[in-house]
Amino acid sequence: MNAFLGVERSLAARRWRGPPEGMLRMAEAMARQSGLALPLCRVLARLGVAPEHAGRYLEPTLRELLPDPLELRDADRAARRLVAALNRRERVAVFADYDVDGAASAALVLDWLRLQGQRATLYVPDRIDEGYGPNPEAMAALARNHELIVTVDCGTLSHEAIAAAEGTEVIVLDHHLGGATLPPALAVVNPNRRDESGALGHLCAAAVVFLILVRANRLLREDGHRPPDLMEMLDLVALATVADVAPLTGVNRAFVRQGLKVMARRARPGLAALSDVARLNAPPDAQQLGYALGPRINAGGRVGRADLGARLLATRDRDEAQALAERLEQLNAERRAVEARVQEAALAQAETRGLGAPLVWAAGEGWHPGVVGIVAARLKAQTSRPAVVIGLEGNEGKGSGRSVSGIDLGAAVQRLADEGLLLKGGGHRMAAGLTVARDRLEAAMARLSELLERQGAGAAGPEELRLDGLLATGAATRTLVEELERAGPFGAGAPAPRFAFADQQILHARRVGTGHLKLRFSDGSGPALEAIAFGAFDSPLGAALENHGGGRFHLAGRLELNHWNGRLRVQLRLEDAAPAGPGRR
Repeated sequence: MNAFLGVERSLAARRWRGPPEGMLRMAEAMARQSGLALPLCRVLARLGVAPEHAGRYLEPTLRELLPDPLELRDADRAARRLVAALNRRERVAVFADYDVDGAASAALVLDWLRLQGQRATLYVPDRIDEGYGPNPEAMAALARNHELIVTVDCGTLSHEAIAAAEGTEVIVLDHHLGGATLPPALAVVNPNRRDESGALGHLCAAAVVFLILVRANRLLREDGHRPPDLMEMLDLVALATVADVAPLTGVNRAFVRQGLKVMARRARPGLAALSDVARLNAPPDAQQLGYALGPRINAGGRVGRADLGARLLATRDRDEAQALAERLEQLNAERRAVEARVQEAALAQAETRGLGAPLVWAAGEGWHPGVVGIVAARLKAQTSRPAVVIGLEGNEGKGSGRSVSGIDLGAAVQRLADEGLLLKGGGHRMAAGLTVARDRLEAAMARLSELLERQGAGAAGPEELRLDGLLATGAATRTLVEELERAGPFGAGAPAPRFAFADQQILHARRVGTGHLKLRFSDGSGPALEAIAFGAFDSPLGAALENHGGGRFHLAGRLELNHWNGRLRVQLRLEDAAPAGPGRR
C-alpha cells in the first residue's frame, strides 16, 4: 500500500498508512445504512465493527458483555469462601501488588467487606525490601492473625510463600501468566492459568476480582441478603484496566465506559482528591486514567510507601484522601526526577549496544527499581522494540520490561525462568518483571533477544502511523469529536481515531512547558485549529514546526475537547508532521 499523503518518513521517522480500500467501502456502506458521520464509520470499520452492529457497539452494556464468573476455574470456590468469611466475621487479610491494578483490586475487596460491616487488613510489600508478590515471611506473619488471606494481582507463582501461610486458607485472584503447577492455595482464579482457555486472558486483576464479587453477590442474594452495589465500584475496575494497559475491547470497554461515568460523580474521595491535585478541570477520560491518575497512584509503590495507592482508593475519609493525594503528588515529582536520570543513562547505554536488535536493554548500578518499568516503556516507544531495563545491586539485578504489539514478552520471560537463566520472572504479553543473577545477565538478555526474535521482534521496518483519513479544519467540530468519542474509550487494543490535515499553514508556534509545542494552523479555506504536541522536542518534530519559515505541512493526530477556564474548544493532539513540499500529495 502506498504511504498516505506520500509520507514515507515523517518528522517523527514514521511511515503514514491510511485506511485500506475495503475498509473505506465498508465505512461508506455503514454511513449510508446508519446515518452516522463518515469519519466515525471509518473508525468503526477499522475497529472491526460490522455495519449491522454499529448501534450496539456505540452503547456497550455490562448486561450484554459481562462473562459468567463461573467460566473461570475456582471462581465458585473463591466466592463461597469469601462469603463464608463474611458470614463468620473472620479476620481477612488482603495481600496486594504495589501497582495501580493491585491497589484497585485491594480496594475492591476492602470496599466490599466494609460495606457489609467488616474490616480487613491491607498488606502491600515494599518494592525494594520485599520485591514483587507474596514472600514467606509476610505470609507466615499474616497467617498467625487471620483466617483467610486473599492475594490480588499476584500469587500465581508464589508456591513457597503460600505454603508458608500454614493453618490459614489462601485465595489467589490474579491475571499474570501461570506456571506448570499451581501454588497450594484453596483457590487460584486466573484467566491466564495454563489450564484455562485464554478467552478471558485480556482481563486485568481488578476485573478478575470484580467477577468474583459478582459471584459472591449472587450467593448472598440466594441467602436472602442485600449485597453492595458493584456498579458503584466500576471506577476502580476502569482505572486498573487502563493503567494496566489491558486491551479496551469487549467487556473491558464496557468496564471503562461505565467506570468513567461513576468517576464523574466524584463519590470516591481518593479519586476526587487525586483529580484535584492533578489539576484535572473536567471528569477524567481514559487517557487521563493512564497518564495523569495512574502514575500518581503508582508513585507510592515506586519511590515511597507501597500501600499509599491502595489506601487512597479505599478510604472514605475526605481529609485522609486529601493528605494521601498530596503525598502521592509529591512522590510523583520525585519519581519523575529519578526517572529522568535513569532514562538518560539507559538510552545512552542502549544506543551503544545498538537499537536495531530484537530486544533493547540496559542495566545500571543502583538504578531505582521503582522507575525501571517506566524507562523500559520509554525505550520501547522510542525504538518500537521490546525493552528491558534492570537495576543492579549486589549480586542481583531487578528489572522490568515492556513489549510491542504482537510480541508476548511475558511468555518469553517465563520461559527464561523455567530454563534457569532468571532467578524469578513472569508477567503478561505487554509487560514483565524479572530478577537475574549479575553473572548471568548477558546470557539471559541474549537468550531473551533470541526468543523475541523468533516472535518477529525487530523484523518490521519503520514504525507506521495509522490514520483514519483526511479532515479539513472546518470539519473538526465539537459535534464530530463527541461523535468519535462514542466509539471509545480508546487505548490498548483499540487505538484512538487519528486524522491527517493536509497542506496546512502554521499561523503561530510557540514552545510551552518542558519541551511541548502549541500551534495554530489553517488550510486557508476554513477556520484555524489549535494544536498541542507534547514532548515535541524529543524528535525533529518540534524544531521543524517551531522554525517553519512559512513552509506548509501535513499534520496528524487526535482530536479532543480542551477544557480551559470554563471554555470548551476543539484542539488537535499533534503526534506527527511532514513537509508538504514537492512530491507530497
